[in-house]
Amino acid sequence: MLCSCSGEQFKFEEPPQSPESLATRDFSASGLSSRTGDWESKFDDTQVDEVESSLREALSLNYEEARALLGRLECQRGNYDAALQVFQVIDSQGLSSRMTRAIYERVRRRKPRNKAINNVPTSVMSMHSVSLLLEAILLKARSLEGLARYTEAAKECKMILDIVESALPNGLPEGGAEDCKLQEMLHKALELLPELWTRAGSLDEAIVAYRRALTKPWNLDPEKLASIQKKLGSNLLYGGGGIETSHKAAGLRTTENNTEEAILLFLILMRKVALGQIKWDEEIMDHLSYALSITGQYELLAEHFELVLPGVYDRADRWYYLALCNASSGQNETSINLLKKVSVPSEAKRRPHLHSSLLGAKLCSEDPNHARDGINFARGLVSLGDSKMKHFLVQAHKLLGQCYGQAARISVSDSERVRYQKEALRSLNEAVLEGKEDPLIMYSLGLENAVQRNLDVAFDSMMVCSDMVEGNSGKCWKLISLILSAEKRFPDAREIVGFPLNKVERLDQLELLSGYGSRSV
Repeated sequence: MLCSCSGEQFKFEEPPQSPESLATRDFSASGLSSRTGDWESKFDDTQVDEVESSLREALSLNYEEARALLGRLECQRGNYDAALQVFQVIDSQGLSSRMTRAIYERVRRRKPRNKAINNVPTSVMSMHSVSLLLEAILLKARSLEGLARYTEAAKECKMILDIVESALPNGLPEGGAEDCKLQEMLHKALELLPELWTRAGSLDEAIVAYRRALTKPWNLDPEKLASIQKKLGSNLLYGGGGIETSHKAAGLRTTENNTEEAILLFLILMRKVALGQIKWDEEIMDHLSYALSITGQYELLAEHFELVLPGVYDRADRWYYLALCNASSGQNETSINLLKKVSVPSEAKRRPHLHSSLLGAKLCSEDPNHARDGINFARGLVSLGDSKMKHFLVQAHKLLGQCYGQAARISVSDSERVRYQKEALRSLNEAVLEGKEDPLIMYSLGLENAVQRNLDVAFDSMMVCSDMVEGNSGKCWKLISLILSAEKRFPDAREIVGFPLNKVERLDQLELLSGYGSRSV
């Protein structure tokens, strides 16, 4: 769907005069000047007619061109009501066919190597007249925007695109309007139209306007083109699922939904960044990260983090993002190895990377083979002792206790196992003291006590945990039933199994029932 602009440019054979020169020309013949600032902020009808007449005589302008200049002056002064009053008289609809023909004729006959066919009929409007009238339409849209009449402003702005697109259905030739303001007005309209529809609350129309700006080569510079692509991608990604994908019948689209289209746009933008065609934009990577995360494409996301040039991200941040992607895709071993790089001697002088240490400790707490690495990660956090990071310190104590517990299970010597078990309970109790409202910490304490055969303490901890979750955790009831079974209290265990079946979710019920039958922890 997306088109890139070609690189060739050509010029008009007779450079048209810029509308700015018409507005700033010395109006000495009529005693008027656009630079003096002596005019009143608003004109009544008589004053407008007088000034219009003076402009037409001094500059040989027709009625519409004179009105366009007057409206521009009022817009520059911020008098949107007065500007709108002037613009309303211009018959934009009636002039649209003449402007379309003028653009078509002058661009079609633009062949520098063959001067013989460059003769344009005298009845065709000049390009600077077309540009002046297009600017009037654009300023009218701006005036309506300033008056918060966004829908009307969008319709006026859309007229510019309709006129140019009717004349140039295949897009704007590269450099075809560089000597007049046609290209400038078109580019401003392409950027303004979707914003107006968005402010009017018509997201569907805004999406259509963004796509319209991208489906044909309008000679947008790379940064402006990238800006439109980014805005379209973000609207598709966050705008909801009600926006229909378009152009499928025409074969211009291959994506199945809005999220896929947004991902495609952001991938194109990241490629442009890698090739140096546009500047680095952190928002593009943020949008791409979110889009790939919600679709589960973590490996692709990791590849793009690796493609980001050195220096954009701090080394620790880069390793953390890569580790997060690998962990999300189930590659915990790779993730742990990446996180270890943060704590290598070359990084030792730096402050511990909080998020990397937490992620490393969490991953290691799930794998006994990496329990000792998890202890190192968690110790680094606990050693900070920063009261401003109370929540993270609580989690660090919890993870440290879990890692000590996992290390105890694979210890070879009894002395080492006993030491690790004591450290596990000490760390978990420390976490409970600081995070009394966290049921996961209480569950971890109950589980560790149960593993160490401290069944009474484990039962009390799990009852507290059950109260915290209001009896809605099948995992909690399962551990309670196992503790009762280990104490040979089978009738109580059966009653515990039956009691929460009406409260917990269906999957938790299956887990609860499958777990019962064990007679020991």
